[in-house]
Amino acid sequence: MASWESDVKTGDSRGMAKLYNIYPNVLKYIPGPHHKIKENFSFMADYVRKKMEINMKTFDINNPRDFIDCFLTKIEKEGKTKADIYNTDTLVMNTMIMFFGGTETVSATTRFTFLLLLKYPSITEKVYNEIDNVIGQRPPNFEDRFKMPYTDAFIHEVQRFADVTPLGLPHELTMDTEIRNYKFKKGTVFTSVLTGVHNDETQFKNPEHFDPKNFLDENGKLMKNESLMPFSAGRRICPGMTLAKIELFIFITTLLQNFTIKSPVPPEKISVAPVGCGIGHIPPTFEICLIPRTCSQEEQ
Repeated sequence: MASWESDVKTGDSRGMAKLYNIYPNVLKYIPGPHHKIKENFSFMADYVRKKMEINMKTFDINNPRDFIDCFLTKIEKEGKTKADIYNTDTLVMNTMIMFFGGTETVSATTRFTFLLLLKYPSITEKVYNEIDNVIGQRPPNFEDRFKMPYTDAFIHEVQRFADVTPLGLPHELTMDTEIRNYKFKKGTVFTSVLTGVHNDETQFKNPEHFDPKNFLDENGKLMKNESLMPFSAGRRICPGMTLAKIELFIFITTLLQNFTIKSPVPPEKISVAPVGCGIGHIPPTFEICLIPRTCSQEEQ
């Protein structure tokens, strides 16, 4: 039996952190645990810069070794254009986002996934049946999702319901803009309120309830909904989106293919309410039993 816990001691998901994300120029003068965020961010940024400098010493445009090399190639080809979008500062920031997207966000979403699977056994059974019918015993691959609409819809609903990132990252206007008769100056910073969209009753029926049918049509086929924004909004969404989708699908299907999951407490006693709400929603601590499916099937 495993216990999945969440650490809320670093100040990264408390109310103060949310304010710091929206008003950094004000909150930087106010003492509090939110300053730990800046310390951690600076530490990671320095690590990426050092790695970038190491790569630059042995960089070969014809032999990229990793994400940093690929970005250095882009800088070499397009970094001197007027827009100057591709530069070393952008390289550091994008690498950081890949770190965050591939670790903290995916980790929290995965924990919410298994918490919800324990909470709603009837939904879990449908996911199991689809995995058995489509994948069987072979290793899952990302293309399997096209034949697994219910599992895909389930993951979409987890992302909506868990709402791991209630606020998008700040976006800055690069030119004067007019939106719905409101004029905004170049340099104005916007923060998208993603949680408002994910809980919009005009877009989702009974948004306070968990229901994969929010992403299924009347024929049981996957139905896209533009109001699902787990990777932020606008053109510059999370660059790690595709990687995160692959991670979630492969990890979830592989684990369920090999294990029967059970909770030591009845489903009605399981709480799915987050224990922290700020920059991110943190799932509560819970216990889960993983039983090899060969063993569970023999017991049945």
